[in-house]
This record gives sequence, structure tokens and C-alpha cells, in this order.
Amino acid sequence: MLFNRQRRVKFRRQEIAAFLATLGREVTHREIGAAIVSDAEIRRLNRRYRKIDKATDVLSFEPDDLVISADTARRQARAFGHSIEEEMKVLALHGALHLMGHDHEHDGGRMARLERRWRRKLGLPLALTERS
Repeated sequence: MLFNRQRRVKFRRQEIAAFLATLGREVTHREIGAAIVSDAEIRRLNRRYRKIDKATDVLSFEPDDLVISADTARRQARAFGHSIEEEMKVLALHGALHLMGHDHEHDGGRMARLERRWRRKLGLPLALTERS
């Protein structure tokens, strides 16, 4: 399921919904839901749940929910030279791996390897862990 909770940033909703279904079928083996929100909303959620008072690109909430900032996705897409849909897919993959329990900050590179493998299989641009 995909919920668009913002109005400023335009994207192809059907394309992202189809990608979420692919992620669920091929990567997580369960249905993934996502809410597309503004920077202000993701900042509020980040502050509330992670105690970090700034906007971020994607948040994962167990068992199967993602929140993606459309504003940040648009900025990052422009910076990396691809479409907002491609960026949302990269963010969804990253978030889905977190839903599966992976943590790139503490796993010695395991999540980065998985993310790289899956983004290649899914035909996506550079993964988040490859950018830093």
C-alpha cells in the first residue's frame, strides 16, 4: 500500500506502488506499506522516534512500514542525476533492509553488500550505503 501524505512533490504513484510490491515479493517476503510525506513530517517523526531533530530521507517502522520524504527524495534525485521515482525506489530498498533487521551502522558492511546486490538485481542507481 502506498499513501501520498504530501502535495508539493509530484511522482508516478503507480510506479512506486508496483516497486513496493516487487520488494515485498522478492526481498522481504511480506507486504510493505509506505507513506510519502514532507520534510516537516519526517522531521517530526525522526525527532519523536529517534530523538534526532532533522529531516531524513527514509524511516522504517516494524513490522512493514516505510516513511519516505518526497522533499528529500527530490533533492537527492537531482543531486545524483536520476528521477524522483528512482530515488524513492533506492530509499524503499534501504528501508526494507532495515525492516528485515539489518543495520549498516553496526553490521560490518553486511547491509551494504545486500543493498548493492539487490539494487543491481532491481536495476537501481547507487544505493544509499554506496554513496557515503
